[in-house]
Amino acid sequence: MGAAREINKDVFDAEVTGGSGVAVVDFGATWCGPCQALAPSIDAMAQEYDGRVLIGKVDVDQSPDLATQYGVMSVPTILFFKDGQKVDQVSGNFPDKIRERIESLLG
Repeated sequence: MGAAREINKDVFDAEVTGGSGVAVVDFGATWCGPCQALAPSIDAMAQEYDGRVLIGKVDVDQSPDLATQYGVMSVPTILFFKDGQKVDQVSGNFPDKIRERIESLLG
């Protein structure tokens, strides 16, 4: 895989909330400096956890409905899902916290 998937509403509904297992969704924007700084870490995690965790990115400018639906008020905000249900979130550029949450969800 190598990089986090770009996720739109259709993919979100089918694979994140409609899927099973662990999913991590990075809500960000192209104009957001901290989002761009976090991007290489998210892409590295997508490669590291490939096949075990769905890791994707939502551009809040392209999918504002998803941001509103999940109460994303600032970017970057990372949402964690298990078996289709939101279970946690982290706001800001904190790759270590994101990795800890993933490991915890994988148990």
